[in-house]
Amino acid sequence: MDKKQYRLNVQQQLAKMSYQAYCERSRKLGLKLIHEEAIQKATTIAITLSNRPEVDTTYIIEELWKMGKKVVVPKCIPKDRSMQFYEIESFAQTERAFKDILEPIPEYTVLIEKEQIDVIVVPGVVFDRNGYRIGFGGGYYDRYLQDFIGQKVSLSFQEQLVAEVPRESHDLPVHILITDNERIVWNSL
Repeated sequence: MDKKQYRLNVQQQLAKMSYQAYCERSRKLGLKLIHEEAIQKATTIAITLSNRPEVDTTYIIEELWKMGKKVVVPKCIPKDRSMQFYEIESFAQTERAFKDILEPIPEYTVLIEKEQIDVIVVPGVVFDRNGYRIGFGGGYYDRYLQDFIGQKVSLSFQEQLVAEVPRESHDLPVHILITDNERIVWNSL
């Protein structure tokens, strides 16, 4: 099975989840994430502003703010398929932009360099038991993570976890995957 087929299969599974279950499960995963040692120790955390069926990150971001963490979110640059992260202190500093994704408004936020980020919560559609993921197909995170030296953590509903995904030479694994039922660690920094 190729990446496109894996992505489609998992998205179809997630579409069956009720909105109530989606909210409850997202919140439970968020609680697990904020109690992670890497998150507790981090000063600056990069996280996406999610769209359903991804694990909802709204609660997580609000909790990170309460903890005094610096929250940075990605802005996609379609021309070269790159990303930059900007600190947000409020959801009012975001707007619907590229592919109808919530992104930071650069004029109202501060650009944060990669070296300043302690942990990136890496999104994905499909994850495997080796730490690899299938994203949404644009390669934005794959490019950004190439020389990222901080901790990489992902959140996944159990339906998103498979034994193994197809991978390419540029694919990089995450360090920790948190699912509904498991915490899988491969290599911590």
